[in-house]
Amino acid sequence: MTQKSALITGWMSHRKVLLEIVEKLEDQHVSYKPWEGAMSLSELVLHITSAMGMFAQTVKNGTFTPPVAQPEVNTISELKETLLKETEETKSQLESLTDDQLAQIVEFAGMQMPGIALLESGKDHEIHHKGQLFTYARLVGVEELPFFINRS
Repeated sequence: MTQKSALITGWMSHRKVLLEIVEKLEDQHVSYKPWEGAMSLSELVLHITSAMGMFAQTVKNGTFTPPVAQPEVNTISELKETLLKETEETKSQLESLTDDQLAQIVEFAGMQMPGIALLESGKDHEIHHKGQLFTYARLVGVEELPFFINRS
């Protein structure tokens, strides 16, 4: 298995769980915030959803590429639709990266690292925020949650 395919497989094993969590939520949870100033539940999901695409574009372009603007979502159905669409787009972006792009040094947040390292950090970023989403889900009353990773 190549570095790239291992990264994509590992990332997808976490992204699948993100979808499983969203499927447990209801429309009234979309705007839930655990404290004033926190991201809403939908903002958190959209942040997670868009980040890996931003990292992939940064590696592709060799320089920081800001994330694309996220749509406003008002229902779990809209949130799920955005999540599925962005997952497919990001997976395609990751698959299109070349070995040279993965080896190329990129700068992000004042750090310089090979593209593959930035993408691994992107996966870690997603795992971190997915942990927050587990907490949000518990706080809105979801009792049965998936395992943190899905290797199927």
